[in-house]
Amino acid sequence: MSEPARVLHARLHLLDRQVVRESDDRLLCKADDLEVQPGDRPYVTAILSGPLALGPRLGGLPGWLMSETDRLFRGEERPGPYRIEMSAVTEIGSAVRVAGHRQDLALER
Repeated sequence: MSEPARVLHARLHLLDRQVVRESDDRLLCKADDLEVQPGDRPYVTAILSGPLALGPRLGGLPGWLMSETDRLFRGEERPGPYRIEMSAVTEIGSAVRVAGHRQDLALER
């Protein structure tokens, strides 16, 4: 029998947490922002990481500089923040554990 879904406070339980790979506890990134599906009961669809996720959250000139510098040096035509689908999350505790390989998670190099 499967467990019922947990209701979490996204800002408290996810934002600014370390994200680690489940297989070897290697640090992958930090949860800089969240992608939320709106509706009657909004839910988190992905964890976003990197300067393009953190910059807009910081706001002001520091946030803009962070985002634009990353866009300049990434070399992609339309770069976006790094994403980890919530389906890859296996545990939410003091750190967020995710399953998969580093390449599968498309995180910072």
